[in-house]
Amino acid sequence: MIQNYESFATWSSIVYFLILCVLLLIGNIIRRKIPLFRKSLLPTAVIAGLLGLIIKEAVIRPMTGYSWFMEEAQIGKFNMFLNMITYHTLAIGFIAMGLKVNEKFQIKTNRAHSYYNGIVIVGAYLLQGIIGISITAVLAFTVLPIFQSGPGLASGILLPFGYGQGPGQANNFGIVYENFTTVEGVLTGLPGAQSYGLAMASMGFIWATIGGVIYLNKVYHQKVTGEEKVSTMTSIQEVEAPDEIPVAESMDKMTVQIALIVTVYGATLLAMIGLSSLASLNAGIYRLVNSLIWGFNFIFGIVFALLAKKLFLYLRKTGLMTRQYPNNYMLNRIAGVVFDFMVIASITSINIVDIWNNNIWIAFLIISTVGGLVTMVYVRIMARRVYHQYELEGFSVMYGMLTGTASTGIALLREVDPYYKTPAATDIVTGTTTAILFGFPILLLAGFAPNGILQAFITLGLLIVLFLAFMFILLKKHPKRP
Repeated sequence: MIQNYESFATWSSIVYFLILCVLLLIGNIIRRKIPLFRKSLLPTAVIAGLLGLIIKEAVIRPMTGYSWFMEEAQIGKFNMFLNMITYHTLAIGFIAMGLKVNEKFQIKTNRAHSYYNGIVIVGAYLLQGIIGISITAVLAFTVLPIFQSGPGLASGILLPFGYGQGPGQANNFGIVYENFTTVEGVLTGLPGAQSYGLAMASMGFIWATIGGVIYLNKVYHQKVTGEEKVSTMTSIQEVEAPDEIPVAESMDKMTVQIALIVTVYGATLLAMIGLSSLASLNAGIYRLVNSLIWGFNFIFGIVFALLAKKLFLYLRKTGLMTRQYPNNYMLNRIAGVVFDFMVIASITSINIVDIWNNNIWIAFLIISTVGGLVTMVYVRIMARRVYHQYELEGFSVMYGMLTGTASTGIALLREVDPYYKTPAATDIVTGTTTAILFGFPILLLAGFAPNGILQAFITLGLLIVLFLAFMFILLKKHPKRP
């Protein structure tokens, strides 16, 4: 009996981590050996997460009543571990990407192009938010009264968090909406909102991969096979450039990368503690913004990563630092690792019972389907306008990212541009950076919306206004082409 092993508390985190690793290995076998999954481009982490979810909900949970198996409380601890992994890996991955040294690309784009990339991305967030809240409002006042509250209506904005930003933010805001309390301390949250947000992110991966492949095959007549096309060979210059620290010195080069990331994350923690303490001086402000402060850990993380990169550049120019410490290749590998674990942990942690018992699966199916289709149409239009010189590549990477994550966008891009000859791969990097600035009002609105039904409708109105304003700027600069 697992609960009888007193030493299990010492080993619990290792055992939980072991479970995720085994699931990833099994998922990789499924991805490589079963043609259906290989052709779908469904990431290994998604397959592993779905497998973990099925085992947890269909096998382990029904057996918890037997004395020889684990207790229900142990599953709760496992879910807490998964939520912790999802929360921290989001920020760590963004920090790793933020620390990367500016890369040199074969195709140059002007500075203004990065701003338009950001508008394309934020425009998708706004459109998804409009769809999510609008459909939720219709359902709330017809067949699903469970949504007749501020957090209930605001849960519609989990569509852009799940599709546009991935499971990390969907998890963070799902927790906020599920545990939302009024200024008077009354719990008015939406039951199951966390699982609802994570399920939305999981459906986004399916739209990104399976939907994206079908679209490319049918509309663009681009044969997508799912086979790896990019060479796995890595040049020595990627790992150890002449002006960088050696791979193996008194401290391993990978250790340096990890230390840099953790140090930046430590500065992020101090900043959030400081802001939370400052907000606590006023009870009303504290209740309004405290959950947002801790939910925006990845925003603070990437800001401090960019500041650290600026500091390194200054130190190099002044001669105080003679060698380059961040290494893009290793930082990419670290980001890839943590994002894989973020995806599998977020999907496995979904509580199907929460979604099923509250009938919110009805809203989930409707919103996720409409969101996937409308996002596809939106990106198609934007690709023709903004990325007309590489429309196919621009659509692939943006649609994959705006329904899944950057990794799914790259997976689709590899099928049509395996050697990154177009700027499409860089567009999501520059676009994500500027989208943080343009998209910040959405994050503020997401914290404002659950305060009441009126606030949720005000949020919907503001999302529509912002979307129209951004589209006016973007389409005026990029008129329709014959």
